[in-house]
Amino acid sequence: MSERLRLMSVHAHPDDESSKGAATMARYVDEGAEVLVVTLTGGEAGSILNPAMDRPEIRDNIAEVRRKEMAEARQILGVHQEFSGFVDSGLPEGDPPPPLPEGCFAVQPLETASEPLVRSVRSFRPHVMVTYDDNGGYPHPDHIMTHKVSVEAFDAAGDPDRYPESGEPWQPLKLYYHVSFPLARFESLATVLHQHGMENPFADWVERIQERNFPQWEITTQIQCADYFETRDRALIAHATQIDPNGFWFAVPREIQREAWPYEDYHLARSVVDTSLPEEDLFAGVAEDVRTCNV
Repeated sequence: MSERLRLMSVHAHPDDESSKGAATMARYVDEGAEVLVVTLTGGEAGSILNPAMDRPEIRDNIAEVRRKEMAEARQILGVHQEFSGFVDSGLPEGDPPPPLPEGCFAVQPLETASEPLVRSVRSFRPHVMVTYDDNGGYPHPDHIMTHKVSVEAFDAAGDPDRYPESGEPWQPLKLYYHVSFPLARFESLATVLHQHGMENPFADWVERIQERNFPQWEITTQIQCADYFETRDRALIAHATQIDPNGFWFAVPREIQREAWPYEDYHLARSVVDTSLPEEDLFAGVAEDVRTCNV
């Protein structure tokens, strides 16, 4: 049997893995790949976004609750998962925003923040890594630091002179960024909803995104994963403190989503193997003798 393909998805908080790339991961697990989610913080500072969960016993034990939610989501997706042990930085609000809490993830020196991920890369030995772009997907300090740490680990894990106490060197072959909110996707959804005589619940949200001028990365790689949207949604709902099942993210029927945009989207940021763009596989260009033998 050939060596199994291995995918590592690096995230800032519990629930990020289920809102970004979850259907892709579920598809690759189903096809026989090993998938590891690395969650860099515990999500301790996250707000409770589901009114049904905003109760004193939840607020007082939020770190434990979010770990339990992560365990349920991990099981639904079929992935492995580990925490790196850093403390959630929170999302400071105000003009100007207040300083970040002392000791939180986003204020760590880069090497301190990166060492656990370098260790994880060398232990798991992924062929492909997925993370956020340099704006964090959106400008949360933990997401921006996750980008920095992921790039550092991709570059350093294969170098025996860097982080020499953190395991045997291993060089991942490709690094991708999530393209989580491509405007083309929401334009397609709007068109299909109109064709079916349905209102567009995303119209105001898309307008706000455009006003904030978020960068739009080129989509180099689209993964057909509509068959796993239901798995993705169950994993999201498992994060009950963060996801309101009656919220607008679930307002568009899955059959409409499948018709309008049956993909999850990525930008190929680094590759040490040859590949041709556009791609339909995160493992495109990876040597054939690494590919999974499904038995």
